[in-house]
Amino acid sequence: MLILALESSCDETSAAVVEMDDGLRRIRSNLVASQIAVHRLYGGVVPEIASRAHIEAITSLTRDALTEADCTLADIGAVGVTASPGLIGALLVGVNFAKSLAYANHIPLVPVNHVRAHVAAALLAHPDLRPPFLALVVSGGHTSIYGVEDYTDYRLLGGTRDDAAGEAFDKVGRVIGLPYPGGAAMDRLASLGDPHAIKFPSPALPGDTLDFSFSGLKTAALNHLNAEAQRGTPIAVEPDCLTAGPAADLAASYTDTIVRGVVKKAGAALSQTKYNALVLAGGVAANSHLRAGLEALCAKRGAALYLPPLSLCGDNAAMVGAQAYYEYCAGVRGTTALNASACD
Repeated sequence: MLILALESSCDETSAAVVEMDDGLRRIRSNLVASQIAVHRLYGGVVPEIASRAHIEAITSLTRDALTEADCTLADIGAVGVTASPGLIGALLVGVNFAKSLAYANHIPLVPVNHVRAHVAAALLAHPDLRPPFLALVVSGGHTSIYGVEDYTDYRLLGGTRDDAAGEAFDKVGRVIGLPYPGGAAMDRLASLGDPHAIKFPSPALPGDTLDFSFSGLKTAALNHLNAEAQRGTPIAVEPDCLTAGPAADLAASYTDTIVRGVVKKAGAALSQTKYNALVLAGGVAANSHLRAGLEALCAKRGAALYLPPLSLCGDNAAMVGAQAYYEYCAGVRGTTALNASACD
């Protein structure tokens, strides 16, 4: 079955064609139009600009995705689209385009949850992966742990009570001078520093809960930066010249604190549940330190770890198409009344 998928939840417009059945998970095309260069001017995503950029890109991107996949709309069995969560204006562009396209061509429409789509990226990369498993979704908007009993049966076990890990990386990265998005540069800078140089509070909340809180960690990092500036030793970095030093030590300590907190709760979730397989998903799944931390955790526990390739960690339509297939098989359909939602 060929599925045309569309993604427009934030600042990446993406169209893809995936081929799916019980024994096949294949990406035929997966095109992404990035807006990073535009939003970098403002230090973060500007929702109105993101929405307009989606409008400008989505038609031609869809046409190109079909061409690269060597198929036409007549070959498409379903249109999958991210309907929630995300920036409401950005989501509406994809949802309305998908509704119009599906209705005009008499193709079933399948709404997809963005978080589930991120987990489905691992399904594309690992043909042997089957539920049940534990899913850890770490991104700019989410830090959540799910029990996945079936492809469309998700149970939230824990999550952040305020900010997300990706946002925490971007915020501190921006303050020390790294360009938006700061996560990738923070990852590289952290490799040059001492992870024990600065003590920060853990984002892993104490007790039996599997929840996180990143607001206190961000505040502690900003307080440290302000204190150093008042002492006359401001911490900053040249984006094009990442070297060892105070900024690298801060990045290393900050990254190590986040990784240890996330790994701690992932380990607790494995202990509290029957799952013996862990899937890492979301944009922060590209972080080399987090990947290494979870690899060590799973090796110690004898659990299987499934990591998506870096190309599928960020927002993309192929992951939407993969999840759309399983939603379609479960009987999920969208109508012309389908609306977008900013929340899960």
